[in-house]
Amino acid sequence: MVVLFESPAGPSEQEEGETFRPRFDASGLVTAVVTDHATGGPLMVAHMNAEALDRTLETGIAHYWSRSRQSLWKKGETSGALQSVRAIHVDCDQDAVWLSVTCAKPDDTCHTGRTTCFYRKLDLQNRKLIPSIS
Repeated sequence: MVVLFESPAGPSEQEEGETFRPRFDASGLVTAVVTDHATGGPLMVAHMNAEALDRTLETGIAHYWSRSRQSLWKKGETSGALQSVRAIHVDCDQDAVWLSVTCAKPDDTCHTGRTTCFYRKLDLQNRKLIPSIS
């Protein structure tokens, strides 16, 4: 499958234009920030290659690129915690996307069984991780 997106353009077109021109990094990836559509709360951060982004746009279900497995990953395919994409935003220079999603199993977003991958916060004074969400 050949996946094509428009090539990045000059700063004016890239930052102000209406054409979706994802700017993939040297590894062929863009960062994907994922939040809960209802609450706006953070769920996870992942990466997408052109195929993952294309499949997400085609199906409405979030697909990512697993850097550790070096393979396409349909979020929730085995766990049932599919992410239905409600909106996609792109940052100013189009090298990151923000997916607003609803989860088929909202209590199972993280592989640890939590509602979010961001279940700890950094105690800035002591520089220790402490629970923020169970």
